[in-house]
Amino acid sequence: MPRNAPAPSPESRSDDITIRELLSYRIHRLANALSQGAARRYRAEFDVSLMEWRTLALLGDYAPLTLKDLARHSGLDKSLASRTVSGLVERRLVTRTVGADDAREVSLRLSAAGRRVFEGLMRAARARNDVFLAALSAEERAMLDAAIDKLTAVARQQAKPEAWSEAAAAPRRPAGRAARTGRGAASDQPA
Repeated sequence: MPRNAPAPSPESRSDDITIRELLSYRIHRLANALSQGAARRYRAEFDVSLMEWRTLALLGDYAPLTLKDLARHSGLDKSLASRTVSGLVERRLVTRTVGADDAREVSLRLSAAGRRVFEGLMRAARARNDVFLAALSAEERAMLDAAIDKLTAVARQQAKPEAWSEAAAAPRRPAGRAARTGRGAASDQPA
């Protein structure tokens, strides 16, 4: 869809939508582009990967965290979070402290060196953020914030199993290209 084109009304939406036109795909591509730029910069300037950056940023803002909490906040599975933390501990950017009440519970914090890296990373992240926000007017920023909040709420709702059963109960109609060519059904198309 052209950048300034009005959004199609629900009645005018075509069943011929391609993956490139799916909102989730477009947001995923944007997120990838944002991550790739960040990953290159943080690797070049601070010698940290994107996962290490997220770990340092979360610990810098919210420490102490357990590994379980860190994994949940970062969106990483626990084993990947553990490997990331182990690398940062080896590099002496993160410290592990055994819990006073439970020896299995480990608290994670930034070391003094980790705090210095975190502060540099946050300066770079804020500079990148300023560039992105400068591309938008104040009105566009407000609209983007509102849209992100709305879409996040809908995405969380759609992640619940009951949303799947509601979608399965809805009547199906043939999807554009699949119906015309006889190849597959609507559910065979990428989401």
